[in-house]
Amino acid sequence: MKQRTLAILKPDCVRRKLTGKVLDRIIEAGFEIEGMKMVRLTVPQAKEFYAVHRERPFYNDLVAFMTSGKCVALALAKENAVEDFRKLIGATDPKEAEPGTIRRDFAESKQENIVHGSDSPENAAKEIGFFFSDFELIANEASE
Repeated sequence: MKQRTLAILKPDCVRRKLTGKVLDRIIEAGFEIEGMKMVRLTVPQAKEFYAVHRERPFYNDLVAFMTSGKCVALALAKENAVEDFRKLIGATDPKEAEPGTIRRDFAESKQENIVHGSDSPENAAKEIGFFFSDFELIANEASE
């Protein structure tokens, strides 16, 4: 059964012109893009999206970073999408990420780590709903 996950190509990815390379890796890994849009998060939006981290010491820096430029939000679908995407992107700290992962290959630091991926199916549903309406999500007709 297909599952959805959210990906965000973060401001460092867009600023460094890596969007196409990262999208290629996502598609090559078998993910279907069911929704995609470029956004510029406001401070209130970033605070709401990352509210789970509100008490963490990096919260304000994360909000500042995520509002520093354009992002690309993606609703992705695949069997086992959440777990498979987390494997594809690698550990938050690119120095700890496995070779061949997106973060290992492209990220410059733990904070500027190129991409966000949902950490559970439940959070994926909430996060996708944050960026996309049902109308904006297009399921692959061949799989319906």
